[in-house]
Amino acid sequence: MTRNMPIRNCWSPAFCRFEYLEKDEEMIELVDVSKSFTLHNQGSAVIPVMTGASLRVSRGECVALTGASGAGKSTLMRVIYGNYLASAGTVTVGGLNVTLAEPRQILALRRETLGYVSQFLRVVPRVPTLEVVAEPLLALGHDRQMALDRAAGLLARLNIPQRLWALSPTTFSGGEQQRVNIARGFAHDYPALLLDEPTASLDARNRETVLELIEEAKCRGAAIVGIFHDSEARQRVSDRDIDVSQFAPGLAQ
Repeated sequence: MTRNMPIRNCWSPAFCRFEYLEKDEEMIELVDVSKSFTLHNQGSAVIPVMTGASLRVSRGECVALTGASGAGKSTLMRVIYGNYLASAGTVTVGGLNVTLAEPRQILALRRETLGYVSQFLRVVPRVPTLEVVAEPLLALGHDRQMALDRAAGLLARLNIPQRLWALSPTTFSGGEQQRVNIARGFAHDYPALLLDEPTASLDARNRETVLELIEEAKCRGAAIVGIFHDSEARQRVSDRDIDVSQFAPGLAQ
């Protein structure tokens, strides 16, 4: 018998109402996923980096990837996002089989369903910060003023001074770029989110804001996979941890 779980669905930043969603309603699912790299400039040597990775993430759930540096946390995230093609197994996000999807389907998935907050901001130079943050909403055809208002609200919450909004974020400090990247990642209410060290190098005030944004995303039903080296942040937002070391293959014989 299918059990239900209460998922808080935020319709306001200050208030959550509960809806009951199917507990087995996964947004992200990996089944027996493996990944290897071929070094073509070294005699086509094959380096296995992941084997037998399986996980499921339901709506409103945050799963934290843990493990030592080099264990494969970022690799697993890139496989989910479709940057790396799995060598075996299946990756499904929002009902789309990422391992078999065409490029246009991957682009649509990233535009509509799967957000990714990476550690580095990559944008077109000379585009104003306000436009950079609003772009995910504009790409979906939302009203321009609504998109800009949403972007302005996020930049204000993340303490980016308004005098900087008309400038390109490529001129900003590293910390300011990180906050712009976070604002951009949360502009659209993605049903699924990948977060790579979202609180790294942030001061206490902005760290708290980012944790609130993550909690609000969970509250509205987003499925989240994250890497958090900040153990206190991980304990606060994560529902369960998965040590990716279990998916790291042993040394080749």
